Amino acid sequence: MKPVEIKCNLILDSCCDLPHDVVDREGVYLVKFPYFDDDGEHLDDLYQSITAHDFYEGMRNGGEPHTAQVPMPALQEAYQWAIDSGKPTVYLSFSSGLSGTFDTAEMLLEQIKAENPDLELYLVDTRLASVAEALLVYEALNQREKGLSAKEMVTWAEEARFFVDAQFMVDDLEALRRGGRIPSSVAFAGSKLDVKPLLGIDMEGKLALTGVARGRKKGVKALVDYWSKRRSDAGPVQNVVVGGADCPKDAERLVSLLTKEDESVLVLESSIGPVIGSHVGPGMLAVVFWGPDKRKDLSVADRIASKVRGK
Repeated sequence: MKPVEIKCNLILDSCCDLPHDVVDREGVYLVKFPYFDDDGEHLDDLYQSITAHDFYEGMRNGGEPHTAQVPMPALQEAYQWAIDSGKPTVYLSFSSGLSGTFDTAEMLLEQIKAENPDLELYLVDTRLASVAEALLVYEALNQREKGLSAKEMVTWAEEARFFVDAQFMVDDLEALRRGGRIPSSVAFAGSKLDVKPLLGIDMEGKLALTGVARGRKKGVKALVDYWSKRRSDAGPVQNVVVGGADCPKDAERLVSLLTKEDESVLVLESSIGPVIGSHVGPGMLAVVFWGPDKRKDLSVADRIASKVRGK
């Protein structure tokens, strides 16, 4: 059988929170987001230089790491790699709703294309983050191996992002409040009620509070129920990503409940990286899967507004 020709390269970023060995392949470039703690600046290298346990143990011991956008030189280096490769390239970017990195990458790409109008270099706002982004990226890698061209990859990703469904359980909302990802009022209410908040990613790629659970055991069950109700029979339904922020027992229980309900489920487990982890704290647990089209969840008025904005 004739091998499939690889027609495009990919630029990914470390906020996809996939295991390093999944993205470490020829024709794939990893943009590493920075984060900072008491020891200074670090790069998110998908836990090649620190373990997930050590990172989250530092937070448990009072550490308050913070993050920043990818600096311009790092993006320039990624684009130069794409140009030097001589192959059409697609950058699947972390959500513009959670970071200004996409806007910087878009501005830089416009400058490069002004000088090189025929350059096949594309940028896609996944509007996803962490292990939700991981599911899209994981399948994009598979589609690349099947021979999608760069233009086809862009079309595929811009459509597929609306079918990635996710729910996250966090231990508390303080880290998210500190990073400005949610309002203080929401974090205060969550702490007073002593509940485990459940979060999702909305159409704009921003975090949204979707529910609460009384205790982690019920929270894990809520994740399974959410998956069971919303998973799609279309597409690679067997693929489910389970992400954990140094909570291996809960992750193991979640996987067990998922596979008990459907033995055909193929679970990819991953650790929530230090950039996302800085904002969610230890104990976050997530389930990500292919679900219904998010655009159909919008009201008629919101659908019209989304169409007007070109989204």
